[in-house]
Amino acid sequence: MAKLLIFATFLLVSSTCLATPDTKIESYVVYLGAPSADKSPEVLQASHLQKLSSIIPSEEQERVSLTQSYHHAFVGFSAMLTKKEADLLSGHEEVISVFLDRVLELHTTRSWDFLNSESGLRSERLSRRASNDVIIGIIDTGIWPESPSFSDVGMKEVPARWKGVCMEASDFKKTDCNRKLIGARFYSNQAESTQARPPSNSSQPQALGSPRDSVGHGTHTASTAAGSAVTDANYYGLAQGTAKGGSPSSRIAMYKACSLGGCSSSAVLKAIDDAVNDGVDVISISIGMSSIFQSDFLSDPISVGAFHANQRGVLVVCSGGNDGPDPFTVVNTAPWIVTVAASSIDRSFQSNIQLGNGVLFKGCAINFSNLTSSGQYPLVLGSEVAAKYTPVSEASNCYPGSLDADKTEGKIVVCVSTDATVSRRVKKLVAEGARAKGLILIDEAEKSIPFDSGSFAFSQVGTDAGTQILAYINSTKNPTAVVLPTADVKEFKPAPEVAYFSSRGPGGLTEGILKPDIMAPGVSILAASIPSTDAGTVPPGKKPSNFAIKSGTSMACPHVAGAAAFVKSAHRGWSPSMIRSALMTTALTNNNIGKPLTTSLGANANYHDTGAGEISPLRALSPGLVYETTAQDYLQFLCYYGYKEQIIRKISGTNFSCSSANPSPDLISTINYPSISIPRLGKNNPVTVTRTLTNVGPHNSTYAATINPPAGVSVKVSPEKLVFGTRWLKASYQISFSESGAPKGYSYGSVTWSDGAHSVRTGFAVNVL
Repeated sequence: MAKLLIFATFLLVSSTCLATPDTKIESYVVYLGAPSADKSPEVLQASHLQKLSSIIPSEEQERVSLTQSYHHAFVGFSAMLTKKEADLLSGHEEVISVFLDRVLELHTTRSWDFLNSESGLRSERLSRRASNDVIIGIIDTGIWPESPSFSDVGMKEVPARWKGVCMEASDFKKTDCNRKLIGARFYSNQAESTQARPPSNSSQPQALGSPRDSVGHGTHTASTAAGSAVTDANYYGLAQGTAKGGSPSSRIAMYKACSLGGCSSSAVLKAIDDAVNDGVDVISISIGMSSIFQSDFLSDPISVGAFHANQRGVLVVCSGGNDGPDPFTVVNTAPWIVTVAASSIDRSFQSNIQLGNGVLFKGCAINFSNLTSSGQYPLVLGSEVAAKYTPVSEASNCYPGSLDADKTEGKIVVCVSTDATVSRRVKKLVAEGARAKGLILIDEAEKSIPFDSGSFAFSQVGTDAGTQILAYINSTKNPTAVVLPTADVKEFKPAPEVAYFSSRGPGGLTEGILKPDIMAPGVSILAASIPSTDAGTVPPGKKPSNFAIKSGTSMACPHVAGAAAFVKSAHRGWSPSMIRSALMTTALTNNNIGKPLTTSLGANANYHDTGAGEISPLRALSPGLVYETTAQDYLQFLCYYGYKEQIIRKISGTNFSCSSANPSPDLISTINYPSISIPRLGKNNPVTVTRTLTNVGPHNSTYAATINPPAGVSVKVSPEKLVFGTRWLKASYQISFSESGAPKGYSYGSVTWSDGAHSVRTGFAVNVL
């Protein structure tokens, strides 16, 4: 993906190298805030075109056109502008922000069974409580409608409130939609423009393309969230079982805003705008900006769209990114977004390595080679079969062109990964191209995330096993080995673990909100995909599979979206923040051997790794108490973050006023969020925050607080008991933090409210200065 983006950027640069920064024409998004009830879409579009006419030179009036127009949940447009023109627009009194139309990155049988079994509750409740009236909008690369995961057998008629459409194309008909896949839209980066004329009521601009998925990403995420049950699902014999989504009774609406090269900001914004207006209940977005180039909350298209979706009662769930395990890498961190980390499940795909001395190592990979334990092949280091004039370091890393095919042919090559710029796929192609029999990769980083090498014998081990393999090579004159085909290992322990790639908190934009929010399965997830016909991916004698095994926070995100839809189906009146709170306060913090959650490297995980913990959809049905984060909370957040009241009023469409005369980022911690983050705790400077809980459980309930404080931090709760006479009653408490000998940096703990039947856990992170 990175190479594709780099290549695309090179083409763009080379084609515009003669333009100066001020004259280069690029796509920009112009954001104008909340919609006005007295302005129709036609009036808004005419107004936008007028704005463009006022800044674009008369000799270039053909550029007075809109590539996208937003007028449902929020108001704005995208257009082709120079930087100078964009700067002029940003100074307009109606304009909140103008930002470049950047490319955003695209970030099952066992996973849902694993989540349900870990909850300790009877999963029969799933089918008993579910209903057909919840709609999940997926913003992604499109959908493969023929997949059995999108069968509508047994589903009732489409809800009458649905206003969406099934857009047609040469390869996609209206009949491809049904009572499961109820809507499909597509968008183009260069959509046919609304020309500089009064817009017609007859039609909207049509995008060029199709809702059909040509990548597989969107089909995979859609089926993970809400796929129908498919028996005997598997990937060429692996991960066999019944595949189903988290909310198999929910409807799916696909919004294709992405391609293999990524997703344009303007298209993603338009997809959110349409999804809200169409009538979805939950939006799943496995997309995000790079953690290196994060924009502020009002210049990030996902943040802007999600804010207005929340205003309209739609929950937005986003992947947290794949830039882990370093801190400050999590993206999509606005407090009105549910930000998802990725975890493993209790299934592993093992490709064992048998050495000539009989020692067996359990490697990780997906390969369908025809090698057997009865055969052995010469085992060599990449540095030993280097091409002429190739540095040893390059051959050791399986650089392109680094291996001598005459030396490599018929052998199993051992490569390392000391250079992160060479991906596993490239290393595999290099070894395969050099006529190697197989490849063993020594790399601690992704040792538990299986790489699919097709029919080529590939396996990956960590540094401990790698050291032993290297010692064996050095101990004998003629070392040999064989890499065996993949076997499916179930009930793997410990699980879940935080995926190595999963982006970590704190959030780079503000540490006052604890992000990510929650963790869900994102490693080796089997779900529907497009039938692949790529050479080398289909084992000999097999037909292309209707399923694929993928990893990433992209896969974790639809797990949470499906869980949210499941909770929504049982509690139709709950707001987005109530559903998020239910998922967070009931999340699991222990693995399947009863120990605290760990990272893939074996260290104890913290809340910046896992969020509140691993989702437990069944437990979330009955959380007892919930934290309602209101629209007012989000507006106060923007105020504390530093936005002016005038801007916030445009965003909200209200006469909002900041609650404090001197707003400060330190006040962000006080908004009513289901977790707590204290970014600055100094000596002799205690911090107190207030939280409010709403009773959604039985009448006459009394909850008592239990504190799990970090070492060296004094934590006090007042009052220590909360009494709720009736359902929907609210009660507030204060929690105070003071430093008492804690080491510098972040410490973690929790406060749990319990009535004996429910446990409402709120995690906190405290940064001691």
